[in-house]
Amino acid sequence: ASSAPTPGGGSAAAMAGAMSASLLRMVATMTKTKSGTADERAALHAAAAELGPLQAQLTSLIDRDAAAYDLVVAAFRKPKVTDEDKAARKAAIQDATRVATETPLETMQACAALLRLQPIVAANGNPNAASDVYVAGLLAKAALDGARSNVEINLPGLTDPAIAASLKAAAEACS
Repeated sequence: ASSAPTPGGGSAAAMAGAMSASLLRMVATMTKTKSGTADERAALHAAAAELGPLQAQLTSLIDRDAAAYDLVVAAFRKPKVTDEDKAARKAAIQDATRVATETPLETMQACAALLRLQPIVAANGNPNAASDVYVAGLLAKAALDGARSNVEINLPGLTDPAIAASLKAAAEACS
């Protein structure tokens, strides 16, 4: 709630994704499954194995997103007195904008994986935790949408059309 620009929406999206992964992992690792079958336990075990790394990745992306924005701000503050300065500043801005686009794209990709795992946990998990799985799905969707907005706002700042097209295609693949 401070006036500082970071952490911002991208970090909040990653945090929502990390909370989603945590909830899904909690349900996937509960002793009780939907009906107690070995198949349910196997499905939940496989989901939990994917959820742990996703949770860690999304937790890391909270700070990485803030750092990416700070990189953009630092690039824009570079000197622009000489032609050399201007060229170095322009290159730094492009590099920072690419990083600031790739970082929320990673959040999108991780959240898309959460949304793929959520129905597996819902179908096999403890029915008493159904609301936890539901909330996890809402958080993952909100996180994906929030991260998408960060990708979309950064894409026009990329001057290399191949990089912009590649990142846009990767974002569209998360839908």
